[in-house]
Amino acid sequence: MIDYVTIRDLGVIEHAELPLDAGLNVVTGETGAGKTMVVTALGLLLGARAEAAAIRSGAPQAVVDAGITVPATHRCVGLAREAGAWLETPEATAHAEQAADGAGTARAAGTVGDTDPADAADQTPADQSDAVDPTLADQPGEVEILLGRTLSAKGRSRASVSGRNVPIALLGEIGSSLVTVHGQSDQLRLRSAAAQRRALDRYAGPEFAARLAEYKQSFTGYQVKVAELEEITTNERERRREAEQLQLALEQIDAVEPLPGEDHELKTESLKLENVEGLREAARSAQLALSGPDAAEALDDVPHAVALVESAATSLAAVRDQDQELGEIAEQISSVSSLLNDAASELGIYAAHLDESGPERLAAVHQRRADLERLIRLYGPDIDAVLLWAQEARARLHNLQSDSDRIEELSAELEELQGRLWTEAGELRRRRTEAGERLGAAVGEELAALAMPRARMVLEVTETAELGPEGADTVAMLLAPHPGADPLPLGKGASGGELSRVMLALEVVLAEGSETETFIFDEVDAGVGGKAAVQIGRRLAMLAKHRQVIVVTHLPQVAAYAQNHIRVFKSSVRDDSASGGFTASDVTALDEEQRVSELARMLAGQEDSESARAHARELISAAAAP
Repeated sequence: MIDYVTIRDLGVIEHAELPLDAGLNVVTGETGAGKTMVVTALGLLLGARAEAAAIRSGAPQAVVDAGITVPATHRCVGLAREAGAWLETPEATAHAEQAADGAGTARAAGTVGDTDPADAADQTPADQSDAVDPTLADQPGEVEILLGRTLSAKGRSRASVSGRNVPIALLGEIGSSLVTVHGQSDQLRLRSAAAQRRALDRYAGPEFAARLAEYKQSFTGYQVKVAELEEITTNERERRREAEQLQLALEQIDAVEPLPGEDHELKTESLKLENVEGLREAARSAQLALSGPDAAEALDDVPHAVALVESAATSLAAVRDQDQELGEIAEQISSVSSLLNDAASELGIYAAHLDESGPERLAAVHQRRADLERLIRLYGPDIDAVLLWAQEARARLHNLQSDSDRIEELSAELEELQGRLWTEAGELRRRRTEAGERLGAAVGEELAALAMPRARMVLEVTETAELGPEGADTVAMLLAPHPGADPLPLGKGASGGELSRVMLALEVVLAEGSETETFIFDEVDAGVGGKAAVQIGRRLAMLAKHRQVIVVTHLPQVAAYAQNHIRVFKSSVRDDSASGGFTASDVTALDEEQRVSELARMLAGQEDSESARAHARELISAAAAP
């Protein structure tokens, strides 16, 4: 809801603040006092077009601000956060004020008199981290949002949300999600067929909502299949070209027949073959050092490791049984001898194998690596990636090659699904028609109490030629303001005053299911009086049980129902300019006695008349009665 509205230099209002309550707020005042500026100010906060002529004469700019409180889960909170607004909770604000009061009390008592200023500057109040929270929309509770609009006399306009400059359109989107304005010059909230359909669907109740949700889910699946079929048929040439390219690529890969990790294995083997002479020489030298020359080349004077170790073992063999420690050493030497013999044997085998791997194998490895490198350049950083790409390409090629089968399959599925959707849409139409009859009757009852006893509201539900996300219907709200008149679309078959009352009747009937937090009515009572005026006040009070309502009115019968009565009044202020002066208006919230005086003025033009004041008290008492 709107907590307050501050206006500076707009029209005849120099500076005013409107404190607003949650229930029925009534704005009254003499003609020309500036009541219209209140509605104009609220319209600016809803993104209405700014006119430089609306700025008070002689002022450089006009400024309108409003503070609103909404549930943290409200859509406008998300919009404000996306715009970078820094939001506050009412609880955090109160906590900050209490902390400030406590700090002031402490300073007065001298409890902080010894605090070093440098230390104090570094201290962060406990409430500071609580006062603002950019994730408030994810938390339960309420959030305060500040809306601002500034008009420059030079024709420029600025908008802000909680101190952050935003586009005018975003301000309007946030404002329109919170406030609905009804005035004789305003466009209807239910001006579009889509808005009228949404209102009727909301009125139809939860069972209809469940049916509609099922239909939407089915329609979404239908759209997915339609899109797939369109993609296949409209891009057939591109898909054929893609299939040919994939086929050629896979043939190229299949011709090489790469194995997982083969590129790395061949790289290792290539390195070995390119250095075969050095490897063979090293193996032969190591073998000679371990086991000496072959038997045919045996030389007694060539030392080698195996002979030396065996000599050591022979030296210890005679005495190893005489000492345990020496026996263990002899055992170790025996093990070393076995290991050296094994290593020498393996070196011989390794060298012989190198002799078998000639230049032919090296050439074959180089050729194989070249074949793999061509694939890697085209399809991946290594052979494993190439094989993965090939796997995915085969699946894609299968889909592309099965287009004709898929087209037949999709066509059959769509035909079956379309038939089911038409059946569901027909059921939605039947339920909408029934709900439209109930809504029309309910609105007719309200109109009868609003001095339009013979007016008739008709909700026309018509089948469309194609299925849509909401069914296959168009909904039109039609009004026949009097007998003999053909029902016409809202806004075409009624005067401004009648139209305002129609909207009031609709809002009263639809209020419980509406997402709008605040309703504003500008002279909804135009052209009525007497009992009809009392009924208008009563209907506005009924609407105010569910939502905040702000009404600009001339009728005391309507003003008597207010929980918060605001008066706009004017005064002439002299200045030193050649014009000699200008007119300024002010705004004030009335207490009980002031309300009596204002109603007396509205009744008889004489706020001091005792009879008028008695009548005013009677109106207030009657409005307060159950």
